[in-house]
Amino acid sequence: MQIESPGHERHAMPEHGRSSASVFAEMFDRKTTDADWQNGRTFNLVYPTGRSDVDSVLVEANNAYVFENALNPVRFPSLGSMQREVLDMVSSLVNAPARSGAGFSAGGTESILLSVLVSRERGRVERGIEHANIVFPRSAHPAFAKAAFYLRLEARATELTTDFTADVAALADAVDANTVLVVGSAYGFPHGVIDPIEELSTLALERGIPFHSDTCIGAFVLPFMERLGLEVPPFDFRLPGVTQMSCDIHKYGYVTKGASVIVYRDEDWLTHQLFDYDVWPVGRYRNASVAGARAASPVAASWALLNYLGLDGYTEIMRGLLETSARFREGITALPGLEILGHSIGPLLAFTSTTDDIFAIADVMDARGWHQNRVHDPSGLQMMIAPLHGAHVEEFLADLADAVAHHGPTHGDGVGYT
Repeated sequence: MQIESPGHERHAMPEHGRSSASVFAEMFDRKTTDADWQNGRTFNLVYPTGRSDVDSVLVEANNAYVFENALNPVRFPSLGSMQREVLDMVSSLVNAPARSGAGFSAGGTESILLSVLVSRERGRVERGIEHANIVFPRSAHPAFAKAAFYLRLEARATELTTDFTADVAALADAVDANTVLVVGSAYGFPHGVIDPIEELSTLALERGIPFHSDTCIGAFVLPFMERLGLEVPPFDFRLPGVTQMSCDIHKYGYVTKGASVIVYRDEDWLTHQLFDYDVWPVGRYRNASVAGARAASPVAASWALLNYLGLDGYTEIMRGLLETSARFREGITALPGLEILGHSIGPLLAFTSTTDDIFAIADVMDARGWHQNRVHDPSGLQMMIAPLHGAHVEEFLADLADAVAHHGPTHGDGVGYT
């Protein structure tokens, strides 16, 4: 839900219904002001492949389950079986052990919230911790701080190194006897860099603390980079200190929104995620997600696309996506004053200008219909590159070159969301 701003004009339900033609005419007219992702001009929020066959699979799967409710797999056993298979496929992708456990969620924020909940409960039950804290680099997704806010935990955000990765020493200093979770990103949203997951997970393992490797972005990127023979730093359950991972399917898994997975090294930990209520007159209510009623279509779409593309299909998409990303990198760094921030990996990068106001450049790009996130520490522009963008690299670089050469003062700093 969105919080209404003061003075918002309320709209009552119309007394009389309207024709569907007029309703959709107004809807599509309103849609003209939305970010133009279909023509490759949006570098966040949507992850289009640009492939009509993939789009058709997603539309058909969504339509097949538009009315079902994923709350009750007993009534809809097809959803239950598909969800189990999706959880197994994602768990295997990140090398989870045989006795791992996993749950389906509506997105990375919910996966992270559930991870923090389980960590809090494990800390309380196993270590007697009543006033817990979680420790994470300040580049970690705000969902960790949000989870701490919801669950009444202390959130300890630590500083970064000069290359924008987590400072292991700073995290070590922030950890104490009440720490129930340490966090690292593989890779992070602001700059596209991978935290030193191996060192962080070793730190957590030595202290006896759960470690969350956040691969909401990387889960469907890093495994396929490895399959292409590229060197990727360790990030998953192959590291003994990694106890849980968040893996979004609706980012670089290309599934429609509402699809993420939280994976735990030990399936027994899922009991801490389960809400079990037995005094309701209707009967026992058991639920392992934040929402009760859940859309069924994300489950169906995930199952359909994972089976349709398979490992080979995702690998080939990644091959082309990395080529597209390289073209953007080369074009950006060829322009005077522009440089990439940090050692970004995969199809996410952030860049700044050493000679001009990068936000003034961004204003020009905004005016030309290019939607990028603005990074604030340091100032920069961030791009989450999708396969669809491959057809628009030269157009983007031409406009960027003109923006670098001809821009005025900045008019704002913008807000970025994943």
